[in-house]
Amino acid sequence: MSASTRRLVTILALGWLASWAAPAQADAADDAFISALTTAGVGAADPANAAALGQQVCPMLAEPGQTAADVAAKVADAGGMSLGPATMFTGVAISLFCPAMMSSISNGQSPIPLGILGF
Repeated sequence: MSASTRRLVTILALGWLASWAAPAQADAADDAFISALTTAGVGAADPANAAALGQQVCPMLAEPGQTAADVAAKVADAGGMSLGPATMFTGVAISLFCPAMMSSISNGQSPIPLGILGF
């Protein structure tokens, strides 16, 4: 087998392995998210829908002009919850799905009102 063929086979094998690993990582992250919501006292009628909504928080925050309050309001509408639980939901989603946001928080730049979340 030539070197270029071996590289191609290696790349294809790694791609195939990555395609199997990604769902497992997503499932673990989703499970951690649902567990964190439960710990925070925010119930989720449908964990799969809650995890999907949680994963939408980071892209919503990345939109120009969006604030955490705007995103929490969108979460409240999409999740059928009042603003208090939606704010908690948004905070949990940020903590688990948005590493860049967590870096900002650790630098003292909070995109969410941490006092509302009890921090």
